[in-house]
Amino acid sequence: MKIKDIKVAKVEAPLITPFKTALRTVHSIHNIAVYIYTDDGQVGIGEAAPTAVITGETFGSITHAIEHYIKPAIMGLDIADIVHLMERLDTSIYQNTSAKAAVDMAIYDLCAQHYQTPLYKLLGGYRKELTTDITISVNETEEMVKDSLAAVARGFQILKVKVGKDPLGDVKRVVAIRQAVGQHITLRVDANQGWTPKQAVQIIGALEDAGTNIELVEQPVHYSNLAGMQYVTANTLTNILADESVFSARDALTIIEKRAADIINIKLMKTGGIHQAQKICHIAEANDMPCMIGCMLETKISVSAAAHFAASQKNITMIDLDGPSLCLKDPITGGPIFDNARITMTDAVGIGFSI
Repeated sequence: MKIKDIKVAKVEAPLITPFKTALRTVHSIHNIAVYIYTDDGQVGIGEAAPTAVITGETFGSITHAIEHYIKPAIMGLDIADIVHLMERLDTSIYQNTSAKAAVDMAIYDLCAQHYQTPLYKLLGGYRKELTTDITISVNETEEMVKDSLAAVARGFQILKVKVGKDPLGDVKRVVAIRQAVGQHITLRVDANQGWTPKQAVQIIGALEDAGTNIELVEQPVHYSNLAGMQYVTANTLTNILADESVFSARDALTIIEKRAADIINIKLMKTGGIHQAQKICHIAEANDMPCMIGCMLETKISVSAAAHFAASQKNITMIDLDGPSLCLKDPITGGPIFDNARITMTDAVGIGFSI
């Protein structure tokens, strides 16, 4: 099974409501689908999400990277030769992690097809079901409370509350949501790098004192400020989750060595795909640090690949794969079953799409 051709196409999906964080506001997903064709007629699929404020990539840069750098580097290679393939993929161009992730997913899709097994079983097969949180976009307090109650009504028991645009009002937002949804709902808070270290300690301390009982705070300060992450982690009781601070296995090791977080968020768009994500997960597991699996604004294509990876790994203890739940409609059929908070793997081979 050798790579015969690689093609890219647009994949779009409108969102139910605008997605708002401290970094951006998005109304509709506009991503890139990647199709890898083999000499024996099989097709693998992946997806890249242009997230310029995080990975530095745009629709044009991803397409260019795949067509002019990645494709020439891996054409004609055998799908079963994963180590060689991933080495060529990784060295084809510097960074461009989302472009690499889309190709990586399609390769793993084909590899699992080759062995006639669902991808999650090929990768480890730890479990078949996952429970995801759902994102509550940053807005005025009343609207966030309304969105939180609507999410709970849909069956979500874990809410990831976006903050960071208005530090003075963030405590008020989270307190109001906790009062509205009750203590039985798990709350996660994501500042998207929106606070200074001192603000973070003050805000998290206020949330602790207010009895909000939040499970974690994600990326409270700028991704490059590891000293700030250390300061926040050392001076709060709440678990700190490193997101934008971790793109690579080396980043993960640095976070662990500096004790700059309690949990690591793995996203395929940051790591460059499943192959590199495995390295991060294993390093974290060896150091007794749990991981979350997350996603950018992605459709069912790439979120399904992330779900397969998450289902295969014991050390991924938290799931943030709400992309399909945020979309008004799915752009593609097949793959794992996304039923609001519950994600169920099927017995379909590969990632599970019929193309």
